[in-house]
Amino acid sequence: MEINKILIANRGEIARRIIRTCKKMGIKTVAVYSDADATMPFVSEADEAVRIGEAPVVKSYLNIEAIIEAAKNKKADAIHPGYGLLSENAAFARACQEAGFLFIGPDPHVIAQMGDKITARKVMQAANLPVVPGFHGEIHHVEEALKIADQIGYPVMLKAAAGGGGIGMQVCHTPADLEKSFASSKGRAKAYFGNDQMFIEKLIEEPHHIEVQILADNFGNILHLFERECSIQRRHQKVIEESPSPFIDEETRARICAAAEESARTVGYTGAGTVEFIVSGKGEFYFLEMNTRLQVEHPVTEMITGLDLVEWQIRICRGERLPFAQEEIKTNGHGIEFRIYAEDPKTFLPSPGKVSAYMAPVMDHVRVDDAILAGNEITPFYDPMIAKLIVWGEDRSEALRRAESALQQYAIEGIKTNLPLHLEILQDERFKQGQYTTNFLYDRK
Repeated sequence: MEINKILIANRGEIARRIIRTCKKMGIKTVAVYSDADATMPFVSEADEAVRIGEAPVVKSYLNIEAIIEAAKNKKADAIHPGYGLLSENAAFARACQEAGFLFIGPDPHVIAQMGDKITARKVMQAANLPVVPGFHGEIHHVEEALKIADQIGYPVMLKAAAGGGGIGMQVCHTPADLEKSFASSKGRAKAYFGNDQMFIEKLIEEPHHIEVQILADNFGNILHLFERECSIQRRHQKVIEESPSPFIDEETRARICAAAEESARTVGYTGAGTVEFIVSGKGEFYFLEMNTRLQVEHPVTEMITGLDLVEWQIRICRGERLPFAQEEIKTNGHGIEFRIYAEDPKTFLPSPGKVSAYMAPVMDHVRVDDAILAGNEITPFYDPMIAKLIVWGEDRSEALRRAESALQQYAIEGIKTNLPLHLEILQDERFKQGQYTTNFLYDRK
């Protein structure tokens, strides 16, 4: 199947990232933008651009009808959803296909199945893959939740079935915590996902968040591209990711990557995706979720494998077979990514405003995927992540030294950012030694 023009149903650094690969492949691009993004770099960098609505996401980037109409008007062959926004929306994927466009992602049925966290866990349990102990059915009332938590044993984690990004997620150490959190978590889940269904799992102590990148074509070939350690988080959202993980050993790596492959095979996955696991301090791992899209942190994997994951998404979508076997995929050195947020580094609250000066570091083995230029306005309408700094080294020590130098050269003025937080983390002995869990940012003295 030929793909000559792709509409990118996303914004910011995500759109810029996809545009770069499309240019390399000789594929034309169409950007869609809201009123708030009219002067952002991705709009002018695409071959064509279409205004799709007002600033709020529900009136622009979540407007399926407007996006499909733009693709029709610009005669696109395919639609790339990027990551975030509509990327894991099965109705959007289905609408793209029904309108005659190739959807650069897995089948809508797979997206729907894995998008519901309760269904996903049941599917993985049936395939004999380890899942976190808990109750993975519907919980309608706080009385049910309290009874279930008593059976599982505190502490527990309250989660939204349709959730992501930590929204609606709450740690409960006591029945009082659960009673206090249940209604508010359901409310947040309903507001963000249109679904207030909740479930409860046992809280894993000393947790590590490990994910495995997978690639799967339409001929039954499924490969893993090794793991990423994603345990530096705030509000259950990732801040730093690296590969290989400094925590897991070779035997655990082999088992967790095999489990990721099996989970993809179980649901008939195609394209690029990620299988996420929670790993205890003792090295026991449990299926957490499957992200049916590219991840923000995919450049870490690109740094150590040399593969362009967006390119392979497109190649798989147009019917190509993966040309390499698992044993041919090698890792080289160490990759680490720092998410740069427009936020107060102490409170983690967003910091919108005008960027008065912007200078990203230019160094060997350093990559910057960014959304902005000097003069751009960071609005309160979208996620506050404005860039990613990705660094490669022969080993972890070299990568960390290079990262420190790059972060010191990074200059963003006019708004608050978390650049100081990243430099602070690099000075922490626990981080230097790779001895950290998802509690790292909250355990600091």
